[in-house]
Parts: sequence; C-alpha cells; structure tokens
Amino acid sequence: MKKSKKKAVAITAGVLALAAVGAVAFMKSKLDKIPEMTALDTIKYTTKDRADAVVTVGLIQGSQMTVKVYGQNGEELVTDTNHIYEVGSLTKTMTAALVNRACSEGLIDLNDTVDKYLKLTPSNSYPTIEKLLTHTSGFRGYYFEKPMISNHLNGRNDFYGVSKDMLLNRLNKLNTGNGEYGFKYSNFGYATLGLVLESVYGKDYTTLLNDFISGDLGLGHTGISKTKGDLDNYWDWADGDAYIPAGAVTSDIEDMMRYAQLLMNDDEHFGRCREKLKMINASSGMYKSMDINMDSIGMGWMIDEKNGYCWHNGGTGDYNCYLAFDAENQLAVVVLSNLPPAYRIPATVTGAKYMQEISRHGG
Repeated sequence: MKKSKKKAVAITAGVLALAAVGAVAFMKSKLDKIPEMTALDTIKYTTKDRADAVVTVGLIQGSQMTVKVYGQNGEELVTDTNHIYEVGSLTKTMTAALVNRACSEGLIDLNDTVDKYLKLTPSNSYPTIEKLLTHTSGFRGYYFEKPMISNHLNGRNDFYGVSKDMLLNRLNKLNTGNGEYGFKYSNFGYATLGLVLESVYGKDYTTLLNDFISGDLGLGHTGISKTKGDLDNYWDWADGDAYIPAGAVTSDIEDMMRYAQLLMNDDEHFGRCREKLKMINASSGMYKSMDINMDSIGMGWMIDEKNGYCWHNGGTGDYNCYLAFDAENQLAVVVLSNLPPAYRIPATVTGAKYMQEISRHGG
C-alpha cells in the first residue's frame, strides 16, 4: 500500500462515527465524579456554555409519560417543537426488526449464511444472519473505501458515496467463515443485512424501511434521510448508500417514545428482537463503573441482564442518543441530543442514569 493511502486510511479511521456501542466519550478528569452525578447533573455539565444545545428526554413509567427539553446549562425549555434528531445506530434496531419480519414470513432463516441471499464468491465461506445481528460475524466495524477520503476532507458523512457495489465487492474479498467470534460492533455487518433484505423483498432498503416505519409502526416523523429538520448539521446520504441500514434514520421524541412503547408491549413486529440470542459480556471497564452492562444481545438490542432491560445508543457527527426499556416493569428512557458523541458526557451515560433513577422509584 502506498504511503499516501496508508495516511488516508489512518485519518478516516479516526473520524468514523455511527456510534460504536462500546464507546464512552467524556473528559477523563470527570470520570471519578460521574457515578455520584444525577442524570440532570450530567445534562447540566454537558450543556454548560453551549448556546446551541438541545437535549430532549422522554420517560415512561407505567402509564405516565413525561418529556422535557434542556438547553444551555441544563435550563429547561418551554417549547412545543418536536425537534428532529439523527438517531444514528438506533437505525440498526429497525433493520433488525425488518429481519424479524422477514423471518416470520419465511423469507429469512437466522441460521442461513449470507451467501444464500447474495451472489458471493462460492469458494469463500460467510457468517450467518444471526451472527450479523449479534455483531459476532468476525467482520470489522467498517472497511476502508475511496470515498471516505474526500468525505473526510470535505467534512461530510464518512460513509457518503460508499455504494452497494463497493460493499458487495468487499464481501467477495472476505473469507471470515462461519466460525465463532467474539463481539465486535460492526456497521459493515448491518450494511450487509440491508443487502439481504433488499434481496428477499426485491425493493431498495430506504423504501423498505420508510414503508415499515410509517405503515406498520405508525411513526410519521421517522425515516431515512429526512434531513429537513429544525436543527443543524445533519448528515448527507446519497440514494443507495450501502451504510444507510446502519445509521441514517432521523426522528423526534414523540416517535421514539412510541417506538419504546411498541418494544415493551409485545408488538408483533418485534417478535424475537428483545430475546437473548447470544452471551457477549462486552461491557467495558468504564461502562461497568457506571453500571452500564452489555451482558447479552438479541436482534440488535443490547441486554443488561443485571438490571433487567434492553438498550441501544446511536451517534453521528453532531448527534447522539440512547433508548432503553424494561418491558416487565413498563419503564423506558429516551435521550436525544444535538451534541457530538465525543462531547463531554454522552447520552448513553445520561440515559442509563435516568433508567437507574426511575427503576428505583418503580413503574
């Protein structure tokens, strides 16, 4: 590999976002103080002197639902606006729901390897659908493609212009087999699931997901590449980008609260999504210190078995979010932020604190 290309790969690797679930980003000097902070304390610290901050928090406690919006210095804002946020990797949970639907319709079997659905090099061996869903396929988080260089230089979404043909070409060069791999969060794996869904339904992924979200789930403010919102710095996506299934959805608090309710209430569209498929024991030391656990995983959803709830987070260049739900006790938390994932205390930590607080008070 030429020296210039090596440099480009290194630069791009440093800025790719799409919210790896295991990443906790905040000022290291504050780590020892975070366990004692309340959820609201973390919002006040994160929004300190940020005039552009808009953090929306939704709580479900049994039959009660509350929504609050916070601005600079954690000031509670009085507003009727349902702000539009990028939800990053929460998109993956919706991709998983589409896979669940395809399974219920007999179109996909979780034990099938991906080459049953995609035209791939026959001499190679590939992981199963289940391993893609659980991030145990052996695939990396992403693989470098040429558009990533210009995207970085132009301040654009790093995955913009990475086409489905590029993804298929990369798949044809991989030979990870169907062996046993540990948990490795993979945007590439979910991009591959998008191709599988297109293959079995004969439609492009954006159409599939938008129809599913609006028609089946009834979420009217949620969808792919809806970038005409009231906030700033939304990511661009080109039609047919391969990584759309990993992180291209935008939404608002009303829809995300409704989404949490559907997940808790045994809605037919989610079936096995929240059921454990594999033990992963993937909690980092930082997560464990804040009682944030990744013990097992279902179809996309992380399962905190110690505390009894499912969760996922998401992040793009300028947004990060968190959604958790405890179906047994009818508790849920949604945190949507227009601040970058690596800025001070992320939504994952704030959201987990809210979940701990409402759990102590019961449903």
